[in-house]
Amino acid sequence: MTDQPPERLTLFDLPLDAPSLPDTLDILSGWIFAAEPAPHTVVTLNPEFVMDSRQDPEFVRVMQAADLVTADGVGIVWAARQLLGRELPRAPGVDIARGLMQRHGPDLRVFFLGGKPGEGAEMGVAERAAQNAFHDYGIQVAGHHHGYFKPAQDAEVAALIREAQPHLLLTGMGGGRQEKFNEAQRRAMQVPVAIGCGGTLDVLAGTAELAPEWTRRAGVEFVWRIASDRSRWGRAPKLAQFVPLVLAGKRR
Repeated sequence: MTDQPPERLTLFDLPLDAPSLPDTLDILSGWIFAAEPAPHTVVTLNPEFVMDSRQDPEFVRVMQAADLVTADGVGIVWAARQLLGRELPRAPGVDIARGLMQRHGPDLRVFFLGGKPGEGAEMGVAERAAQNAFHDYGIQVAGHHHGYFKPAQDAEVAALIREAQPHLLLTGMGGGRQEKFNEAQRRAMQVPVAIGCGGTLDVLAGTAELAPEWTRRAGVEFVWRIASDRSRWGRAPKLAQFVPLVLAGKRR
């Protein structure tokens, strides 16, 4: 077992470590259960992050400061092949979250942050994800909080998380927002591993469907997601812009 990230690559000025999923779980487990744990941030890189970062220098800085950056999307694997001549494994956020919970079960304290709040008697996304994760993996639920709060409330939410003392923070508040929160509040929260994991909470809560296995094996998961979910249609232009960006980089 290793708790050291592999060689760090660079893709469009962004870091890319891209360990395999088993190696990712080994690294994060080492950080979580270290004798003197320190706070770490994890970014799961996808093509949208690349496109967003080109207009957002702060997002670039935050990703460069991350302790581990994995290849979440198949587009990143393709880009690394085209521009770096490297075959890299994927380690998507949902697989990392599930893998850690399955591996450590009741020894793991998890805080769920993000998604819509509950209405009336209806549970919010984070609360439902926490309940399902407890049922499925037997983890300890350190706490949960919706993701619909303003940046002015970040310090208040960070203090709540620190008081809960989780080993693992799953932050699902959308690309950019979640990574900036984790990095800005890492010292305040003192969580051994904080992962920006996008729609993982929705998958755990059962409010979003995980892409079929065949789409993941074929590398067309992102196409299935966009086609099956109207809320994702606005993301298609970014993916369309990513392909010519990579091809232009290859020509240079």
